[in-house]
Amino acid sequence: QVHLVESGGGLVQAGGSLRLSCVASGPISAIGRMAWFRQNPGAQRESVASITKDGTTNYADHVKGRFTISRDNINTVSLQMNSLKPEDTAVYYCNADIIDNRELMNNYWGQGTQVTVSS
Repeated sequence: QVHLVESGGGLVQAGGSLRLSCVASGPISAIGRMAWFRQNPGAQRESVASITKDGTTNYADHVKGRFTISRDNINTVSLQMNSLKPEDTAVYYCNADIIDNRELMNNYWGQGTQVTVSS
């Protein structure tokens, strides 16, 4: 029953900012890499940003310098999105490698949060 829940999406004007949060819950022993992906209808899901347990971050070229991923606490990851563009419009998904209480590692997805950037 491990699951991820995203929040913070919404409608924002171009140039504005949003902060997305993802909270992992359930029978969790440890959380490794966490990441944000996004997907538009009819398009493939693409990686946006990721952060390892030791804090190493990675960003897609189109969001580099505008987005910041961070680990707020042991079970929470955030994505600060600044200078938003209409092309950033998508459903944003949280993704994480999680070891459960049975010491079994799995990769989990949240259900997504909609981000819409108007021109």
